[in-house]
Amino acid sequence: QVQVVESGGGLVQAGGSLRLSCAASGGIFSINNMGWYRQAPGKQRELVAVITSGGSTNYADSVKGRFTISRDNAKNTVYLQMNSLKPEDTAVYYCKVVTYRRDYWGKGTLVTVSS
Repeated sequence: QVQVVESGGGLVQAGGSLRLSCAASGGIFSINNMGWYRQAPGKQRELVAVITSGGSTNYADSVKGRFTISRDNAKNTVYLQMNSLKPEDTAVYYCKVVTYRRDYWGKGTLVTVSS
C-alpha cells in the first residue's frame, strides 16, 4: 500500500527556517513530479513548489528566493527548505507525488510562524 508521509513541520519565529521532508513508500513506481502545496485557514490549497524527475523546479512567487525544493530519487523523497519564514507562511503543508498512474497526497504537516 502506497504511503506518502510528510515530516518536519513545527513552530518557528519569523525569520527562522524549517526543512520539510516527504517520503513515498509501499511500491510506488514511475514517479514524475513531486511537489509541495499549502493550505492556510480559510484559504484554498495553493502550489508552493514543484520539482520534475529531471530536477526542473517551479515556485510560487510568494516563496521565490526563500524556499528551495529538492529530491532524492533513490529514496523517493522530496524536501522543502524554508528560510526567512514569515507569519503568512503559516499553513498545513501537503506533499503531492505524481506518477503515470495516479497522484498521491500526504496528510500534511503544520507549519506555524510566529511574529
